[in-house]
Amino acid sequence: MTASAARTEPRPSPRKRAGNGAARPNDADEIGLDALVGHAGYAVRRFQIWIFQDFIKTLGEVDIKPTQYSVLTVIGANPGLSQMAVAKRLGIERARLVHLLDSLEQRKLVKRVKSKADRRSHALHLTAPGETALAKFKCLAAEHERHVVEKIGKENRERLLQILAGFT
Repeated sequence: MTASAARTEPRPSPRKRAGNGAARPNDADEIGLDALVGHAGYAVRRFQIWIFQDFIKTLGEVDIKPTQYSVLTVIGANPGLSQMAVAKRLGIERARLVHLLDSLEQRKLVKRVKSKADRRSHALHLTAPGETALAKFKCLAAEHERHVVEKIGKENRERLLQILAGFT
């Protein structure tokens, strides 16, 4: 074999050495998790990461994030809610919701209307394009939910929703 051929052949990457000289695994699947395996919070967080990645990928063509979808869905189901009510119901910091609503308003999906009851407050409504967009988003979100079923099974998904219902 020539020197140039030897340079182009892929070589397995050497394992990194631990401080004691023992070889450490460098493949993520080979790394032990120890007590994390038994922690519900760790498992839920890893599942959440998968859920968000799939949601963002599935709804990527419409450029909508999970929190934006949640806000639009709640406003669509409850026209006239105040920003404070939406923030409280979804557990979103008020300042973060303001920025989120600004972006949805710029996209002409949401409009703020001064409240007749409280001049310091705004009532939130979907615009006509917002209603149309939300219908499309819901179809894509249903596709995402089908991916969840493919990943964990229909019965497990239903059981998971029952378990998590106390947190919604």
